[in-house]
Amino acid sequence: MWEAGGPNRDLLVVVDEAVQDQCADGMKFTWLFDIREPTNPISIATMPTPSEIDYVAKGAHFGPHNVHENRPGSFVSSERIFTTYQNAGVRVFDIRNPYQPAEIGALVPPPPTKMMDIRPGRARVIQSADIFVDRDQLVYCTDTNAGLYIMEMTG
Repeated sequence: MWEAGGPNRDLLVVVDEAVQDQCADGMKFTWLFDIREPTNPISIATMPTPSEIDYVAKGAHFGPHNVHENRPGSFVSSERIFTTYQNAGVRVFDIRNPYQPAEIGALVPPPPTKMMDIRPGRARVIQSADIFVDRDQLVYCTDTNAGLYIMEMTG
């Protein structure tokens, strides 16, 4: 979890990480909390769940895994949230209206041609894991099954 935009927004992003294949541990979400009163954080919204295809049936893990943090020297925004959703790739959300976050970008890479995860019986699907956005707005995303993707943010 991390503070979205620092003290100027008083928002906290919390990722409820999906850790079992095909949502055997239940559907997981990325939450937005109002932390104006730090001793009483209030959940105000959830990011939209990717639904353009049936990601649960796709196999492996589906749901949030990681979020880009506003760290010095990286891309810092109080309006955009970058997350990984494992078999649903990378998702970007606009939180200008924190009560109605909207997905404004996504990239779901193709199935891996060579599996990095060599455990037997693993589904041949992407598993987008860690994400970092540098100050030049290049998005680096590790994938348990496919290696590393580097994307350029446009718009």
